[in-house]
Amino acid sequence: MSNKRAFSKGMYDSIPIALAYFAVAFSLGIMARKAGLTPFQGFLSSMLNHASAGEYAEFTVIEAGAPYIEMALVILITNARYLLMSCALSQRFASDAPLIHRVLVGFGITDEIFGISIARPGNVNPFYTYGAMALALPAWSSATAIGIVAGNILPASAVSALSVALYGMFLAIVIPPTKKNKVLGGVVLISFVFSGLFTWLPVTKTLSASMRTIILTIVIAGAAAVLFPVKDETQEGEKNDAA
Repeated sequence: MSNKRAFSKGMYDSIPIALAYFAVAFSLGIMARKAGLTPFQGFLSSMLNHASAGEYAEFTVIEAGAPYIEMALVILITNARYLLMSCALSQRFASDAPLIHRVLVGFGITDEIFGISIARPGNVNPFYTYGAMALALPAWSSATAIGIVAGNILPASAVSALSVALYGMFLAIVIPPTKKNKVLGGVVLISFVFSGLFTWLPVTKTLSASMRTIILTIVIAGAAAVLFPVKDETQEGEKNDAA
């Protein structure tokens, strides 16, 4: 598949992501306004921080008037899981892929963009991820600015209802592959169970949600990789797409 076609395919696949992002970022924009941010500041914040949890933490710290170092640490901890995601996705690129592609993709990775990219068969063309980023990230950033402008026009109940769309969309990305792969389905189920336990157990409930995600990802994914290794895939999937 050519880079141009991969880019177009990424944009097409990210349409539902962009729509859901718009709804969620709109509610974040309302929070950003409460924290005193201007529409431009909100847009820039979302363009540099592509995570609802990370931005929520950021706006909360800003509203509280906390120092910059505290805000930086909170965002780092909240978004730490993206270090794992970008490393995992970069390993799916062709071995001769330039370093610049791995760096740029790492900058724009999100849960949903990672989900549709890692689900591609064979080697992942970085231009596919660029295409997804090109539509989803501007929608996310623009919606934050619009939410700041709109302020409190919508009732809180309506904003909360819109936010549910993101979680429904992520489930739509995760569920279909689990129907085709029983091992993957088992891994997802175990992840759900242990994620719930980690929020209840005294030893782990004090950890941040992002830190719990990192621990579970390393342990469960590592165990699955050892017990159920995946055979190397060829680029037949991409050839089929091109056909």
